[in-house]
Amino acid sequence: MNKYKHKPVLLEEVVEGLAIKPNGIYVDGTFGRGGHARSILKLLSTQGKLIAIDKDPEAAREAKELFGNDERFHICHDSFVNIAEIAKNLDVYGNIGGILLDLGVSSPQLDEESRGFSFLHDGPLDMRMNPEVGVSAAVWISKVKAEELADVFKKYGEERYAKRIAKAVIEARNEVPIKTTKQLAEIIKVANPKWEKHKHPATRCFQAIRIFINNELAELSACLEDCLEVLAVGGRLTVVSFHSLEDRIVKRFIKKHERGDTFPAGFPVRQEELTPRLKRIGRAIMPDSKECVDNPRARSAVLRIAEKLV
Repeated sequence: MNKYKHKPVLLEEVVEGLAIKPNGIYVDGTFGRGGHARSILKLLSTQGKLIAIDKDPEAAREAKELFGNDERFHICHDSFVNIAEIAKNLDVYGNIGGILLDLGVSSPQLDEESRGFSFLHDGPLDMRMNPEVGVSAAVWISKVKAEELADVFKKYGEERYAKRIAKAVIEARNEVPIKTTKQLAEIIKVANPKWEKHKHPATRCFQAIRIFINNELAELSACLEDCLEVLAVGGRLTVVSFHSLEDRIVKRFIKKHERGDTFPAGFPVRQEELTPRLKRIGRAIMPDSKECVDNPRARSAVLRIAEKLV
């Protein structure tokens, strides 16, 4: 059994937002350690179904251990970017009542030193959600050019000292290979001239590398478009994001499909002819102060909910 304590963020709000029907079909696109999945299953009848997806092999193994004997549950060791293909293979395309995407890195991934996600633990510099696929952060950093590294820091970490830190990383790499999280964190710490209050100076750069290594933003954008096709009419999309780049993508996606078809300026078209495909359900939801105290990793979370119209 998993030794790490994991608290699902905005659990009640997510489950309420999915508007679960006992006989419905639902997708948990980021199983993690099953916190949300457990609550969804409690609301399903024997006819209901929960399809879970996770690219992390440890998460997939734990899903089988926790719910493998539940006939309502199906786990796919895959990325949610393949949600359309998964739905077609399971013959549920266009019939899904709700989809949950709980973005970012999970608590067990952060807490396990060997995964290399955290600057708070010393471990091999990996950062892959699926360690069996692609190249590790250490391998990438050993080959990347300073300009590309700075661009990643700026684009995905919104790091204002991106060029300066990238230069320091390359100089350090040329002296000795950077293979551990502690090595990288110390280099960034020294190179960062202005630390943010209550934030480790390596936070933004580690976030940027993780997002780049796992192609997170591109996969999110592609997945959202497929979610619209996979959902049944009236189905709910619930997305929990943890930083502004993710939330911006989700917000713009909902706004685009809430607006409907686009036409050239001045084109004579009535509002009812715009055929919007989504409607927002309420406003963006953030954790209350109690949840943030109980679970500090919830502090930056934002939940957005939308319903498919057509």
